[in-house]
Amino acid sequence: MIDNAATTIRVLVVDDQDIVRDGLVTVLSLLDGVSVIGSAGDGRQAIALVAEHRPDVVLMDLRMPVLDGAGATERIVADHPETAVLVLTTFDDDASIAEALRAGARGYLTKDASRDDLAAALRSVARGQATFGSAVTARLLAGWQPEAGSTAAQPDAARPAPADPRLAQLTGREREVFRLIGVGRNNAEIADELFVSVATVKTHINNLFAKLGVRDRAQAVALAGRLLPGM
Repeated sequence: MIDNAATTIRVLVVDDQDIVRDGLVTVLSLLDGVSVIGSAGDGRQAIALVAEHRPDVVLMDLRMPVLDGAGATERIVADHPETAVLVLTTFDDDASIAEALRAGARGYLTKDASRDDLAAALRSVARGQATFGSAVTARLLAGWQPEAGSTAAQPDAARPAPADPRLAQLTGREREVFRLIGVGRNNAEIADELFVSVATVKTHINNLFAKLGVRDRAQAVALAGRLLPGM
């Protein structure tokens, strides 16, 4: 995670289309405070390059051969929680957004985003904050309402209440940490229970605090009581 706004953000670009990938590398290379450390054409290449170069941010496409963006994101976030994944894709449907967020992406933009939007999103996710394009934000705030023509035709009383959209942003491991915080575990206890280091636990906590919009552990405990009934 980048703590100093003046620190250069090291970015890996992942997209299976050569023209798009090269264009993104060119655009990012012109941004102040951004350094492109490499590019990949599929998720498997991305995982290898993250392990080799440890970038601050991976700019990730979703639909790719060999291994798609969601699969690569899940592996990267699990193995390198200090690296943020920012999805940049042409798809803004509920299924694609949910898939990316569940895999652990910290941000989600569509490819019609401006250069300024992209620069701001890179800085935001590098600082540990979640960031979304306007269309994605609208869907999150709507609580993953179904598309027209699906279960939208059901009466309101027959539909299950939508889950809090903040939970959809958490990876499986972040949700485990959130649950353990909610039942009063400290960092060392969480590390022992999940068989990870205390440093990894701290990284997960920083990430989930940013995604949930809480400032401290007390707020996290209170929020867990509301969002995770039956912990």
